[in-house]
Amino acid sequence: MKTLAKLPVTIVTGFLGSGKTTLLRHMLDNAQGRRIAVIVNEFGELGIDGEILKQCSIGCTEEANGRVYELANGCLCCTVQEEFFPVMRELVARRGDLDHILIETSGLALPKPLVQAFQWPEIRSACTVDAVITVVDSPAVAAGTFAAFPDQVDAQRKLDPNLDHESPLHELFADQLASADLVILNKADLISPEDLARVRLEVAEELPPAVKVIEASSGRVPLDVLIGLGAGSEEHIDSRHSHHDHHHEGEDDHDHDAFDSISIELPQADESLLLDALTQLVVQHGILRVKGFAAIPNKPMRLLIQGVGTRFDKHFDRQWGADEARTTRLVLIGQELDATLLEAQLRAALSV
Repeated sequence: MKTLAKLPVTIVTGFLGSGKTTLLRHMLDNAQGRRIAVIVNEFGELGIDGEILKQCSIGCTEEANGRVYELANGCLCCTVQEEFFPVMRELVARRGDLDHILIETSGLALPKPLVQAFQWPEIRSACTVDAVITVVDSPAVAAGTFAAFPDQVDAQRKLDPNLDHESPLHELFADQLASADLVILNKADLISPEDLARVRLEVAEELPPAVKVIEASSGRVPLDVLIGLGAGSEEHIDSRHSHHDHHHEGEDDHDHDAFDSISIELPQADESLLLDALTQLVVQHGILRVKGFAAIPNKPMRLLIQGVGTRFDKHFDRQWGADEARTTRLVLIGQELDATLLEAQLRAALSV
C-alpha cells in the first residue's frame, strides 16, 4: 500500500485589516491546478470571509466544490479541541484528494497554540505546517499602532495597569512575528520608502535571522514564494518564546471575549446613506471592522462592503439570485457594542 506524503498546511495570521483575506484570495486565484482546502476562522456569526473566498477559483476536490471550512466559535487558539480537530480529521481522511490546506486565523488569534496542535499524533502523522505567514499592516506599524485602531489600543492600555509603557497590541504583534516563517510587509505602496525601511528594521528585531521578510501591495506575492517552504513549524514552535505562553498552561485567560461581533439585517438601502451612517457608527462607537453585503435599490447586483476603521472598500460582487431575498446583512466587530442601539441608529439614519 502506498504511503501518502504529509499534507502541507499554510497558516496565515495578522491583525484585522492587515490583508489576510486578500492574500488568501490571491493564493486561491493563482492555485495553478492545486487542490486546496481552506479553513477560515471567521470572527462573527455571518460567514462573510467565507462567502468572499467561495467566489474564488478554489482548486479543491470536485465533491467539495471548493469547500470552505468556517470556524465561527471564537479564535482557533481557543477552540482547537472543539472544532479544529474534527475539521482536520476530516481533511486527513481525504488527504489523497488534496494538495494543500490554507488556514486563515482570526485577526485576534495567537498562532503559536494553533501550530502546537499539529503536534497531536493523529494530525502530526498526516500533516505538517509548511509555513506560518504573518501579514503586517505596514502603515499601522509605521504609525506606531501596529494595527489600524489607535483609539482601541489606547483604551486597552488604560484598562490594564500592568502595561506601563508597552501596549498589549505590541505584545500580540510580537507574538505573531515570533511564530512566523515568512513575514509580508503588506500595503508597502501606502508609505514612503523611508518609513518602509524603518518598519522592516522594527520587524526584524522580533525575528530569528532565518525568517524572510518581503514587501507586498494588496497581498500580491507569487504563489511559489508563499508555499513549498517546508518549514515544519510544528517541530520547532515550542522553542519560540511568546508573551502569552503562560496563558495556555492553565486556564485560558486571554481577553478575546473583550471583542463583540454583532449581526444586523436591514432592508435595501441607499449606498451613500449607508456608508455615511456606518462611518458615523465607527466614529461614535469605536467599531473596528465592518463586513457584509448590501442591497441597493434598482441595482441587480449586491454590494460587498469591507471597512477597517473609517476606511471602506466596496464593489458589486455578483448578481442577486432570482429567489434570493434582497436584504442588507452586516457584521460589526468592536468592544462593548450594543446591538440594539447600533441597529436603531442605522435604521434611523436610513429611515427604514
